[in-house]
Amino acid sequence: MDPKDFLAEAQIMKKLRHPKLVQLYAVCTLEEPIYIITELMKHGSLLEYLQGKARALKLPQLIDMASQIASGMAYLESQNYIHRDLAARNILVGENNVVKIADFGLARLIKEDEYEARVGARFPIKWTAPEAANYSKFSIKSDVWSFGILLTELVTYGRIPYPGMTNAEVLHQVEHGYRMPCPPGCPPALYEIMLETWHKDPMKRPTFETLQWKLEDFFTLEGSEYKEASIAY
Repeated sequence: MDPKDFLAEAQIMKKLRHPKLVQLYAVCTLEEPIYIITELMKHGSLLEYLQGKARALKLPQLIDMASQIASGMAYLESQNYIHRDLAARNILVGENNVVKIADFGLARLIKEDEYEARVGARFPIKWTAPEAANYSKFSIKSDVWSFGILLTELVTYGRIPYPGMTNAEVLHQVEHGYRMPCPPGCPPALYEIMLETWHKDPMKRPTFETLQWKLEDFFTLEGSEYKEASIAY
């Protein structure tokens, strides 16, 4: 990373303070290489954690992780920041399955509702909303789309999204209405949340605040649905 970009990321991290964002402690700029000191997240990236030690985790723990991430993103939403690279690889894991959002390299403060990326900028296609991938138009709602993809990473223990499809195929198919099917073992109610985040119209996608409470209350809501279903029979 270019030193200027590195320092720009550090400036963003310094301004944004929330229990679910990785905390910046210090930056040493006296000479190169520049050093950045953050809080220790001993288990590293969520992606590697899911593919290794976290395979023993059950759905309640995975949903709890999702709600923690939604909480951090709700804070970014409230501060008019967009992340633009929300994925399991950019979430860090600490003790007791505490997760925090990291890698603010693509984060931007948005003065309006939308941010247009510079020409030639490159993005992780399989995590990027169609309006962002095709037209470089980013908003908090494109982060919501990415969060839905991250949910699939959680319930599949780090499987790459759209398995067997190339980036070009994903771009084409998603633009024409294709959405990933429900992952194996994923509750229908959680898949419904994923589909809401992948609405073609960005404004019809939920806010992160809504996603946070839905995930925090997931098993309460699930229980009430099952109760109603059993009464109906």
